[in-house]
Amino acid sequence: MSQSTERIRSLALAGHAGAGKTTLFEAMLHAGGALTAMGSVERGSTVSDTDPMEKARGHSIDASIASIERNGYRIHLLDTPGYADFRGPALAALAAADTVAIVVNAANGIEHGTRAMMNYAKERRLARIIVVNRIDAEGADLALLVDDLRNEFGNECLPLNLPASRGHTVRDAFFQTTGDTDFSSPGEAHQRIIDQVVEIDDDVMAHYLDAGESALSATEMRGAFERCLRDGHLVPIVFTGARDGIGVSQLLEIVERILPCPGETNPPPLP
Repeated sequence: MSQSTERIRSLALAGHAGAGKTTLFEAMLHAGGALTAMGSVERGSTVSDTDPMEKARGHSIDASIASIERNGYRIHLLDTPGYADFRGPALAALAAADTVAIVVNAANGIEHGTRAMMNYAKERRLARIIVVNRIDAEGADLALLVDDLRNEFGNECLPLNLPASRGHTVRDAFFQTTGDTDFSSPGEAHQRIIDQVVEIDDDVMAHYLDAGESALSATEMRGAFERCLRDGHLVPIVFTGARDGIGVSQLLEIVERILPCPGETNPPPLP
């Protein structure tokens, strides 16, 4: 079916090898209704790793694309290789995306590929979102990882949702402000996001200070949020456990409701 530009999203999954990008790609297609069952990297049955060498090695060599039709939105997803030897296809894929999701292994934290792809996306003035994956991994310290991400990439990195039940579920912190979480709280995370978003626009900030958050229209918030993402004033952090589908539906909802639609600005060419 055809959609207006406002109903189209394009998201490239990038980051270090082993972060779980291909599994997340598969989980998003499954949660979005494009697949009846998830494939497995170990079994060589994923949608994106079709080359015999990819199946044998258990990792992506080239970029892959697939689409989801959901809730009146069309979401184009790109899975990119994480190993530095195959970074060319990953960088080329950024030209087809409006937003780059930098996938981070919760157990391993910030790695070389994390830094490289965050920097490339920033140079191209693409909206960025950090997806902390494998949140149910044994020994993962998610609160410490959020601190590390903010120290490494700036205070504009803020959680948009939070892990709960020891990493076995995810609780929204943008549309909701209550609930138990493994660290911080939805109310605290929500307030930090709102404070960051409204300060991008003087009129929105004035309206917010005069009348409070409830007085802001959906159009005001959507416009301010999109500008924050495009200007790099906000880099949302979200949490997933792709293998078991933890937080994947919530990630798709964020893609639909919050991430930018195709823009008119032309990014600089890749180096």
